[in-house]
Parts: sequence; C-alpha cells; structure tokens
Amino acid sequence: MSFFGFGPSADIEIVLDGQDSRKTAEIKTEDGKKEKHLLYYDGETVAGKVNVTMKKAGSKMEHQGIKIEFIGQIELYYDRGNHHEFTSLVKELARPGEITGNTSYGFEFQQVEKPYESYTGANVRLRYFLRVTIVKRLSDSVKEQDIIVHTLSQYPEMNSSIKMEVGIEDCLHIEFEYNKSKYHLKDVIVGKIYFLLVRIKIRYMELAIVRRETTGAGDPLCERSTSLIDNIHTLIANLTVLLEETCTTLIMPSKFSTILLK
Repeated sequence: MSFFGFGPSADIEIVLDGQDSRKTAEIKTEDGKKEKHLLYYDGETVAGKVNVTMKKAGSKMEHQGIKIEFIGQIELYYDRGNHHEFTSLVKELARPGEITGNTSYGFEFQQVEKPYESYTGANVRLRYFLRVTIVKRLSDSVKEQDIIVHTLSQYPEMNSSIKMEVGIEDCLHIEFEYNKSKYHLKDVIVGKIYFLLVRIKIRYMELAIVRRETTGAGDPLCERSTSLIDNIHTLIANLTVLLEETCTTLIMPSKFSTILLK
C-alpha cells in the first residue's frame, strides 16, 4: 500500500529460465504447510530475468542501483537475527538512474555451488533464494524467490549390518539385527529380533524410528527428537518397516545435523 506517494511504485517479478519445464519439489514451511518450488542440483546454472513493472503508466522511479543476489543460508528459529550465509553471490543489474517504463534485466549465476540440501526442521531451516533489491532513497524495494536444492549421492562402498543387544541380567536377552547401517530415504528397513533368553512375561514390544535434530555449537545446544514411525507392536522374529518420510539426513559441521535412529 502507498501512503503519501512513499509506497512501492513498481512490481518486481523473478522469472527463471525453463521454469515451465523444470521439475518442482515440495518443502515444509515453519507452520507445517507445504510449498512447491523449482528444483535445482549442485553445479547447475541459475539464470533468468527480473521484470520491473511500473504500477502507473507514464510514471518514473529514481533508484540508486538494482542488484540480484543468490543466497544459501541457515536460519535458527531461536536466533533469527543471526543467519549464517554459506553461499552469497551478487550481480549488478543497473547502475543508479531512473526507470521510466516497464523494464527487464537478465541475470545468470553460472555453475553455482550448492553443497547442502534444502531443509526445514523443528528448530532450523536451510534455504536457497534469489533476492532482488532496488535501492531507493527512502526505502528499498525487495523481492525474494526460493528454490529447492537436492544433492545427488552415491551409495556407500561399505554398508555392513548392525547388531545390538539389550536385556536384563538372568531375565531377558534380546538381540536386534538390521540388514545394513545406511539407508536411502525410500529404502525398506529389514531387521530381525532374536529372543535368546526370556524368563519374564512380555505383553508387547514397541519399535520406533526417531529423527533427532541437533542445532547450535557448544552452548546453547538445542536438540529435538521426532518419531517418524512409532507404536509398531510386534512379537515376531522377522519384521519389515517401510520408511516413507522425505526428510533429509544431513550434517553440516558446527551448525546442525539430523540423524535417523532405529
């Protein structure tokens, strides 16, 4: 809204190359809703154009320069004023001057490094976005547009099975075995439970898959655990669990990590 002529006098639109044919992906927002954005991979060029449309025909707008930024950053929900930018690229679109009509500016960020996947968790968000800024004397005009980044990974060369033992001395001895230690997010988790010693009554047993998210470094350190699949009742020695959660198993040194626990 414009009060006394000081509001935005132009609309800003970011149009990415090939957006009609490029794949899209969904990501959760802070409030739990899902948004769909264009999907990019590490090393891909991000290019397009910025359209500046005057709100009133025949009007003009003075500016101190126009720029576009490609930013990758981590946002901690409990420390919103202190974002960590791990990627920051800037292109100058126009030098100080005057816009007298609808104008378009092309841009290209060649082979952009995108080392981490987009992620929204309980306490942290990792996002990539484009930001256009029209610098003006009183207040800048800013437009942001998010993209989603997925990373391509190779299967690990070593992926040995996991064995664990739990129990109560002279009363209960149970052994768990999983067929491998590393899983793709769409993998089926196959395991076995061996009851080697049972001298007490067992009513039921529960199995849960937990995502543990740790944010921060040193003090303060914030940790949040979420059950992806829980309350699985079983008393059989063979079990199969399908993991359909599309969260990211991601580790960024000194900032945050998410780990799947079985």
